[in-house]
Amino acid sequence: MTQIETDLKNLEATARTAIAASNNLEEVEGLRVQYLGKKGQLSQILREMGKLGGDDKPRIGALANQVKENLQALLEGQKETLANAEIKAQLSRETIDVTLPGVGRAAGRVHPLNSTVDRIIDIFVGLGYTIATGPQIETDYYNFEALNIPPDHPARDMQDTFFLPDGRLLRTHTSPVQIRYMESHEPPIRIVAPGRVYRRDTVDATHSAVFHQVEILAIDKNITFTDLKGTIKEFLKQMFGEDLAVKFRASYFPFTEPSAEVDVQWRGKWLEVMGCGMVDPNVLKAVGYDPNVYTGFAAGFGVERFAMVLHEIDDIRRCYSNDLRFLKQF
Repeated sequence: MTQIETDLKNLEATARTAIAASNNLEEVEGLRVQYLGKKGQLSQILREMGKLGGDDKPRIGALANQVKENLQALLEGQKETLANAEIKAQLSRETIDVTLPGVGRAAGRVHPLNSTVDRIIDIFVGLGYTIATGPQIETDYYNFEALNIPPDHPARDMQDTFFLPDGRLLRTHTSPVQIRYMESHEPPIRIVAPGRVYRRDTVDATHSAVFHQVEILAIDKNITFTDLKGTIKEFLKQMFGEDLAVKFRASYFPFTEPSAEVDVQWRGKWLEVMGCGMVDPNVLKAVGYDPNVYTGFAAGFGVERFAMVLHEIDDIRRCYSNDLRFLKQF
């Protein structure tokens, strides 16, 4: 036996052991290059064939081809084995047991204040009103002067205001939305204006420094107090029920004349729910409307008050507490 034959057999034995011990496809590819590559061990052994005699070359050449084929088969077999094992392991990792219970996530709920606003808006949109909004940071003009509340007017004491360093303020009601809308629109107008408002109020079970209002405004020719009463009654009955008793009491607001407060009989007691009145002629003049041609009415109310009545909430602070025990009830 020649030295080349011995080297070929040793190479095959060593390669078989190494291939069988390989653990991944990268190792298998490395062994292929090591033993069968252009610069691999088999190529290095075959370089010595030039030294063989004429009778030995065919026999050694056949042996070398057999070794090469054996190793190629071993490499392909190991690659297939490792690939199948990898697929099996991946399937095992990614298998979903459909008999296991699902991981649930609680569904969200609409906050009682949001649901109350949505309900109010739906009613007024159904009555032909358009939604209008405005900035929460306002000027003195839009929050007071244009609403017939000049600087020395005592009505300013009714609304303890948060003033900002630049002379502006946090709006104390949503009435500035009415002024801004009228400035940019010609009558007829019917709007509903929801929004957040701010007043320096002592926080307790029924008061908050930050709360929400909804105001309505209707401007047209020949609008009367009867139209106001009919609209308010229809809204309240849709909100609280057909059998609701409604009462209008004379009151005062600087931006309406005449003015009234509205009470409803709820669970055997009279409850004040909103203020309203005919738009004061001075307000119409401030936006460029002729009060001899146009009249209108306005009304405003607190969303929290309505939500507390509808859902029997005993403390307004619960609406802002983010207590899940409270919120899950809605």
